[in-house]
Amino acid sequence: MQFRHNDFRVFSSLKRENLVIEVIQAGGLPENYNEDLAKSINHHDQERFSWQQVRILLQDTSVVLEAGALQYMMGNIEMENKSGGVGGFAKKFVGSAVTGETASKPIYRGTGEMYLEPKRKDFTLIELSPGEEIIVDDGLFFCAENTVKVGVAKQSNVSSALFGGEGLFQTKITASDNGYVVLELPVPEYELVRYELDGTETLKVDGSFAVLRSSTIDFSVEKSTKSLLGSASSGEGMLQTFRGRGEVWLAPTLPFRTRPF
Repeated sequence: MQFRHNDFRVFSSLKRENLVIEVIQAGGLPENYNEDLAKSINHHDQERFSWQQVRILLQDTSVVLEAGALQYMMGNIEMENKSGGVGGFAKKFVGSAVTGETASKPIYRGTGEMYLEPKRKDFTLIELSPGEEIIVDDGLFFCAENTVKVGVAKQSNVSSALFGGEGLFQTKITASDNGYVVLELPVPEYELVRYELDGTETLKVDGSFAVLRSSTIDFSVEKSTKSLLGSASSGEGMLQTFRGRGEVWLAPTLPFRTRPF
């Protein structure tokens, strides 16, 4: 299979012998593209270059996508959609209802070139180790190697569900082997703050802008002071609290980006 080589601006990429996943400038770039010039021209022309797209090259391997993510593909690639029968579909449907993720995640297998839907958002590529598990906000999953399973994580206590702003369920992503995952970020990647907790630290957050955490991190919602009255008078109220060993991703600008004006 001979892959096409357009003049893409590649933001990031992950490569294996039989798989390449790239985040590229959607649609490629014109021959006379000049990044400095693009930044200096008017707002509408700047938006022309703000779209990102995921490109996947397969060599006799497979990937799993969020339903509806595919835009077009070339080569010898076939789609399979295994729901596990009526019971399996019902289970996935319930999971999708509580997390906001779609029930069916199609698998594409073969050799060829795939382009996923462009987004005016940032994508990030991460690699999970065998057995590694992360919990992410609804809608972040976009695509992954087929060694990755997308499921449901239930909050460990009632307070987290009622006061945490995340609901009772979130999306759980688990790797059975080394697996590449693409997430669709709610803010530009440079606005993320990543904290690595060593098991002795506690991270407390006033608001719902923690978008990812390792499954080894314990999540709860706690009063900002020992008394409820003290919490009310401090103006902080309930705080999302993270303990354990692992990673937590914060998007501090998310509340401002989603605030109506």
